Amino acid sequence: MGFVFYTLALTITAMTGWNLYVVMLATGAVTIFYTVIGGLEAVIWTDVIQGFIKCIGIFVCLGFLLHMMPGGPAAAFSLAWEHHKFSLGDLDFDLTKKGSVWVMTLYGFFWYLQKYTADQTLVQRYLVAKSDREALKGVALGALLCVPAWTLFMLIGTMVWAYYQLSDDVLPAQIDKPDKIFPHFLATKVPAGLAGLFMSSLFAAAMSMLSSDLNCLSVVGVEDYYRKLRPSSTDRQRLTVGKLIVAACGTVSVLIAVVIAVYSERVLSFYFTVSSIIAGGLAGLFLLAFLSPRANKQGAYIGIAACLVFTTWATLTSGKAPRWNLGHYNFKLHPVMIGVLAHVVLLVAGYAGSLLYVAPGTLSREMTLWGWLDRRNKQPEPG
Repeated sequence: MGFVFYTLALTITAMTGWNLYVVMLATGAVTIFYTVIGGLEAVIWTDVIQGFIKCIGIFVCLGFLLHMMPGGPAAAFSLAWEHHKFSLGDLDFDLTKKGSVWVMTLYGFFWYLQKYTADQTLVQRYLVAKSDREALKGVALGALLCVPAWTLFMLIGTMVWAYYQLSDDVLPAQIDKPDKIFPHFLATKVPAGLAGLFMSSLFAAAMSMLSSDLNCLSVVGVEDYYRKLRPSSTDRQRLTVGKLIVAACGTVSVLIAVVIAVYSERVLSFYFTVSSIIAGGLAGLFLLAFLSPRANKQGAYIGIAACLVFTTWATLTSGKAPRWNLGHYNFKLHPVMIGVLAHVVLLVAGYAGSLLYVAPGTLSREMTLWGWLDRRNKQPEPG
């Protein structure tokens, strides 16, 4: 969350010249405030409104780009096509290449599998759905909308590239990274009102994610920790603790954003290394529990341990300049494949470990996919 606060403030500052730290503090204060006073209901309704703002911002920005394009939209699409900007990547089955379709497909499949099964920000939405059927509709709609949403985002990037190729405009020397080009375009080419609309969509995108994360941290803190430590606590006490957790976690996130702003390169490098190690395998853990009646606690621990060993080795020995250079024993595939294989390692090792600890009569299908299907098949038909 601190990283999101930082990147949002960085983009807004590049567009407006506002103070980086003021943007982070103000965004954090507003997000914490409405999440504390409104809880999950506020998160859901603000997400709906912010979703519409994001859509409007995308379409307005894309329309403006195409309108001001030298030579018109046809020239931009033709140039982008000639330079393979619409290519999905290399179709060769080579898991070491950055541009391989297979690498990105495998990575995307497991990333979204983890997102839709093990991410508490989405799980809390399933729990407020009226029924399993409504929750499934939400999952399907969200998954389907990802495709046009990401297509539009990438199309905006392609059109900005085409604009600077076709126009006489020269990017200034301080625009030394691709991430800086679009904010520069918004600040210098888009009229103030439209730029403000797109700024609103940036704030909406960041704040909708941050408020969801803050609320889910509150839920986990209350349900998994506070209720176990204080089983006799009242609903009012749990609500108060939940609000305190939102305020505390939001404050810490803003402070982390400030630390990232001061020590950006070192902090971000450390963050990506640690997160790639400890976040690997969550989808594998979910699949182990959801698909196998034989899964048990001991097997899960074995799977987690195997996954941590694998991700630590692969993360520290991958890339052109690995932190550990073990020669022939370095991780040879593309670094994003670490996340893909981590899920498989945890699932296989966890299942094998579970077989060592299965006691007769302890198998249960109730909390697995098969138990859910059994219960659904037994439900009477509507009407």
